[in-house]
Amino acid sequence: MIKTYASRVWALLKSFQLTIVLLALLMGLVVACTLAQVEMGTQGAVNAYMRSFIVWHQFSFLTFQVPTFPGGALVGLLLTFNLIAKTLDIKLSWQKSGMWLVHAGLVVLFAGEFVAGMMQVDTNMTIEVGQTVNYVQSYKNAELAIIDVTDPIWDEVYSVPDTLLSKGGSIAIPGTPLTINVKRFFPNAQLSNLQPGLPPSPATAGVGAGVSVIEAPLVSDDKEMNQTSAFVEPVAGGRSYGTWLTSVSLGAPQSFIHEGHTYVLTMRLRRQYLPYAFTLKQFRHDVYPGTDIPKNFSSLVQVVNPSQKESREVLIYMNQPLRYEGKTFYQASFGKNDTLSVLSVVENPGWLLPYVSCVLVSLGLLVHFAIVLRRSLKRRQDKKEG
Repeated sequence: MIKTYASRVWALLKSFQLTIVLLALLMGLVVACTLAQVEMGTQGAVNAYMRSFIVWHQFSFLTFQVPTFPGGALVGLLLTFNLIAKTLDIKLSWQKSGMWLVHAGLVVLFAGEFVAGMMQVDTNMTIEVGQTVNYVQSYKNAELAIIDVTDPIWDEVYSVPDTLLSKGGSIAIPGTPLTINVKRFFPNAQLSNLQPGLPPSPATAGVGAGVSVIEAPLVSDDKEMNQTSAFVEPVAGGRSYGTWLTSVSLGAPQSFIHEGHTYVLTMRLRRQYLPYAFTLKQFRHDVYPGTDIPKNFSSLVQVVNPSQKESREVLIYMNQPLRYEGKTFYQASFGKNDTLSVLSVVENPGWLLPYVSCVLVSLGLLVHFAIVLRRSLKRRQDKKEG
């Protein structure tokens, strides 16, 4: 009974009909994802439709989301199993070696997409001419940074990600005597001056005492950014240092002193500090003669890596990124009258897999066609001799 059931499952898994159904589902997901970009933005739509196992939807007559469609991750996983099953069904012989290589290349291609979907991290580095930067920052995610600026030479930075802030409660800051009590968290908010007659602000310290905070829906446009905000209360040694408003849209520095240490509170885009630094030596924005049409963007940066005893200049320009220490730096944008460069930074452990896939598929097709050609020539020769 079990053997019969397993054989039926295996027959279904390697069937061509399953391949057609899965490809049709994938095409439907592509169309739905494309249409959803209008409301959800590119990244939001890709995450909801292509990099999820189940597509969830909330109908107007329900207060909760329900599963409505298999997601791209699930369809891709089933396609991978289908491809592996069909590969194992191919006769293991020299005559079929080309098809084995082609199928292996396709499996590697699917594996590369899974690795990219699950492990790829997209950040950016914004750097001005003459400035030295040793960190990359997220496009969307924020963090509450608590910075000990007591030492005039070296800052101690401690951070709390927005995912932890959203849970509220008390958060102990390791390495410091501080505990942060999260009074209220806003994934996105609109800030304005507190008008007379409005309820007082929850903030009792800093600039937040005169600011009105209204919760806003999350942005969907890729060019917009959520103004993540939170009311927090630093506590140390049994003493409260008041309730502070921290927000991505607040530029004013806010600080307090505890036992001789000065701590700065700031909400900012989440940062990842690097063991090396970039200094922007020059940025060029070339256009075609007589027009404003961009011809080339390029950043001349000096890479300094003390651990490798390395200091060298590198030119990053369109279609010529810098691959360094597991990250790829692309020229993405610019600003401030061509004195600021924005580098898109991608960390993808599986970046090499699509190239391996292309090589395997190309080699497999060449081998397959060579075997077919040899067989055809031999058949023609035998026919002549007969």
